Amino acid sequence: MMEGAGLRGRWDRKAPVGTILLPMCMFLTALALVSEAKTCPAGEYDNDNGVCCNKCHRGFSLVEMCHSNNTRSICEECPTGQYTDQENYSRNCRSCRRCKASNQEVEVSSCKKVKNTVCRCKDGYYKLDIDSEQYECRKCSSCKPNEIEKKTCTPENNTVCECKEKYHKVKGRTCEPCKTCTSECQDHCLPITTKTKAPDHRNDHLINIIVGVAAGSLVLMGLVFLVTYMVTKRSTKKKMQKKQESDPCPESGEQFLTLIVESADIQSDKALPLSAVSDQEPPNLPDCVPLEVKIPELIYTVLDLVPVLQVKQLVRTLGVTDTEIEQAEADHRSCREAHYQMLRVWAEKGSRSGGGGGGRGRGGGGTMLHWPLLQELLDQLRKMHLGRAAEELETKYGIQ
Repeated sequence: MMEGAGLRGRWDRKAPVGTILLPMCMFLTALALVSEAKTCPAGEYDNDNGVCCNKCHRGFSLVEMCHSNNTRSICEECPTGQYTDQENYSRNCRSCRRCKASNQEVEVSSCKKVKNTVCRCKDGYYKLDIDSEQYECRKCSSCKPNEIEKKTCTPENNTVCECKEKYHKVKGRTCEPCKTCTSECQDHCLPITTKTKAPDHRNDHLINIIVGVAAGSLVLMGLVFLVTYMVTKRSTKKKMQKKQESDPCPESGEQFLTLIVESADIQSDKALPLSAVSDQEPPNLPDCVPLEVKIPELIYTVLDLVPVLQVKQLVRTLGVTDTEIEQAEADHRSCREAHYQMLRVWAEKGSRSGGGGGGRGRGGGGTMLHWPLLQELLDQLRKMHLGRAAEELETKYGIQ
């Protein structure tokens, strides 16, 4: 019995050591797994074939990505009226912003190949945000009777007024003389006296112990959470890679986040709300006069502007059936080529029905697009909140 009690005592003394070593081993294993992931150095990106290609400098856009480690990407300078303000591997530059006199805007600095136009509200007006993408310039407010100006109006903020001394706001509208004690009428308040009590340090030691134990527990829980997250992330990545082999156009998981980040450059602060789109008048073009737009060029431009995750939604709204979408995915392992085929089906349908036209291509469909078919595409883009993409197409093809 004495020997058994001694063994239990030795085991109880060793148990805390094992409890600490287990999370540490899991943490080191997770670090080893994370270190295996390959990342490209700053200023480069993975071309999806395991090759790190250099990004284009500001003021340039990508023409052709590199194909091996000993080659470099081919970039070209943005044309007049367009820009890129950061390193990129986008195939299109952004269109420069135009300051609108009708919105009481003035130009602060003109557009350069590396920087967009900077506009501000003219003197006497301030910027009022409509939403995260749109704003309007409104006339600066003037202070009302019994108010004094606390902050002067600027192009960014409206005038700030407050009640003058011994006045207070009534229902948030008018300033009236103080009559009772409020936060604005301190002269009507009685002085407050408080008795100070000597601090009690008797429980400080116990509080320090409790705080120390709590902090240690939080650190240990954080380590366990981090290890679990790293292992789960690696397992999810392997599953996504297996799924990618059977589905060339994934739409979930980490690749969803990647596609959202990659498509962020396309959505700029100039996207139009739907209400603004509905008020616009179409260009004054007769139906009998075709807008000469080459279908392959248009399709590749649309694929560069529309986020990958929204291409299927777009072609469905344009009348492409699910059967035609599935056939395009079965015929092409490349997601981009499958999306190209879906848009090609829409364009050729329009050509045969009279919505598009022009010359005849190798596939028997039209190679040129008429105005009604292009207008349908622009309308659907705006309905999907892709007003920025629609504006880029209008700029590219000179639609005013």
